[in-house]
Amino acid sequence: MPKEGLRIDILGTSFTIRADEDPLYLNALLAKYQTTVDSVQKNTGLTDPLKTAIVAGIMLCDELEKQQRKINSSSLQVKQDSKELEQLLLDIITRIDSSLKQNDEN
Repeated sequence: MPKEGLRIDILGTSFTIRADEDPLYLNALLAKYQTTVDSVQKNTGLTDPLKTAIVAGIMLCDELEKQQRKINSSSLQVKQDSKELEQLLLDIITRIDSSLKQNDEN
């Protein structure tokens, strides 16, 4: 895929970057970042672009970390559930085997 240009106008600066990503995806990322920057400015009163960018970056990293922890926690729960299911199935197989042996003896 050819590199697409993405025009960025944010925090008083403008430039274009090129990336191999889908332009819709890049625009969605930029919109997400712009929303975060707007939130930082609204909630903190920061006007310095560098400070605003740093706080917005930290907020997005925080969001990413929380999502990663949530995924890891879910993955751990799935593993625990799988072990419990495996144990239940082994118990059922043992009971079936026992029942079949008793029937064979009769």
